[in-house]
Amino acid sequence: MRVLIVEDETAAYENLVDILKEVAPDIRIAGNTESVTQTVHWLQENPAPELIFMDIHLSDGSAFNIFDKIELETPIVFTTAYDRYAIEAFRVNSIDYLLKPIKVEDIRHALAKYGKLNRQDILQYLSQLARLAPAPKYKDKLLVPYKDKLLPVNLKEVSCFYTSDKSTYIYLKDGTQYPYSKTLEQIMPSLDPADFIRANKQFGVNRDSISDITVWFDNRLLVTLDVEVPERIYVSKNRASEFKSWLVSD
Repeated sequence: MRVLIVEDETAAYENLVDILKEVAPDIRIAGNTESVTQTVHWLQENPAPELIFMDIHLSDGSAFNIFDKIELETPIVFTTAYDRYAIEAFRVNSIDYLLKPIKVEDIRHALAKYGKLNRQDILQYLSQLARLAPAPKYKDKLLVPYKDKLLPVNLKEVSCFYTSDKSTYIYLKDGTQYPYSKTLEQIMPSLDPADFIRANKQFGVNRDSISDITVWFDNRLLVTLDVEVPERIYVSKNRASEFKSWLVSD
């Protein structure tokens, strides 16, 4: 069975692959995409997989945006760490989901459920996905613990989020920085993807804070912000086109 995995977290992807190999050795991983844009392109350029494991929160927005861009006839098992609304909707409508961190028994159950689906079942639940998509509600402010206070920070003032050695920091446009208790994986889904993007594993950046971009010889992008940051911000060549499109999108 050919499977596509739509997942932008390396650790989550590797965990899922390991479990699939243990539970169903006959499964072949046909591909791994990390964003809405990559997934749409992959599905347009490759034969349809028999099953898709799909994270809801991707680097450039909600996975539900995929269904606005391409018609799918492949059953999907959703994965999520946050979206309780979606989980309840999927349960009511008998759509499979896995709550991270994914466990062996979760995969066994999902594959067993997949094995019982007929084509009519698949088409019926795929037609429901657009209606199940929760209206996006993005934060415009954060409460940042600092010493003995909670500081309200407007996201328009945030230049970037930076993570290193399991610690996360918020960099403001005026050069101020604060430690923050949440990881990038927890932060990014709450931010408007029109304004913020995960540039790489270390940085989530504000579009309005990008001063310039340098194209390197290997087609990576070097991103310069309006504040000084601890290390250079590189965008891989695989995501360079997507990043440039996001930067100039309306």
